[in-house]
Amino acid sequence: MRIFNRYFWQETSLSILIIMLGLLSMFLFFDLIQELESLGRGTYNINNMLVFVFLSIPGHVYEVVPVAVLIGMMVSLGSLSRNSELVVMRVSGLSIFDIGLALIKVGLLFTVITFIVGEFITPVSEKTAQRMRIQATDAVVAQDFRSGLWVKDHKSFVNVETVLQDATLLNINIYEFDESFKLRTISNAKKASYMDDRWRLSEVTQTKFNYAKKIDQNMVQTDFFDKANWESAIRPELLNVLLVSPEKMSAWSLYSFISHLASNKQKTTRYEVALWSKITYPLACLVMVILALPFGFLQQRSSSTSSKIFIGILLGVVYQIMNRVFVHLGVLNDWPPLMSAIAPTMLFLLAGLSLIFIVERR
Repeated sequence: MRIFNRYFWQETSLSILIIMLGLLSMFLFFDLIQELESLGRGTYNINNMLVFVFLSIPGHVYEVVPVAVLIGMMVSLGSLSRNSELVVMRVSGLSIFDIGLALIKVGLLFTVITFIVGEFITPVSEKTAQRMRIQATDAVVAQDFRSGLWVKDHKSFVNVETVLQDATLLNINIYEFDESFKLRTISNAKKASYMDDRWRLSEVTQTKFNYAKKIDQNMVQTDFFDKANWESAIRPELLNVLLVSPEKMSAWSLYSFISHLASNKQKTTRYEVALWSKITYPLACLVMVILALPFGFLQQRSSSTSSKIFIGILLGVVYQIMNRVFVHLGVLNDWPPLMSAIAPTMLFLLAGLSLIFIVERR
């Protein structure tokens, strides 16, 4: 059995890596085409574009690994089937269960790879890429800390405690400096909404510092405004791309953010779905192995490699679409987050087990 395991590792791993490389090349090409539109904006040049595309690779790896496992397994098993190697293995005493167990070990390796890339590499690379792009194209530099999101906006530094998904800002602090870097005003607002190309602030407290030569002159003035307008280079689309999408955040960051939203009595459904997706998505590699296994025994002679690849790509696209659809439906209908996250994977698992049962009954 050890010889069979080693042989399966060699045959399937190489196919999966080749398919993964092909899918990544396709995504990188599309990224390059898309980034050409931003070329020349601000200081965004070819070097920035290439760095941005390079930093986007881990995010694509995380997305394509399950699809690559599915297609690579189907191609490998199709090749073994055409050469009658699967028939010889079964005649030698190996059952579909034994073959599946050997292949699942391969899938487990790619499950670990998916988890490591998605949890530790993608969040960092994605955040770095977006910030580099924003700084080059819009001259806005941002950093997030425990106190919230910090943004440099020309002569001002802006602190936003919470950014909602509709780009509404909560608890904003604006620190405005003059040319000599002296603090001029501090504005605190409870809420900010973007309307008519400007921010509309609510419940604003503004403190002005008047630097005068006379010591006895009043240097601090505080005013309160129910509503106020704020002209800024910060736009909602900048905040949306600055903050990593929930699907690409780390599980720990999602958990922390969910706790923060819950303590402030805000809706957490989308982030809970993203958290469960983060936990269950790597398991899709194992499910794809189970789904690919029956295709090695169906239409052994008539099915070509190209048809295997086409079916694999089709199933992979369907899986990704179902993932997105169930996430949005779960958020809209307040479904249990775990159900929304795991439903597509469970459906594909049931489909794979059903096909294995049909093959075994033949």
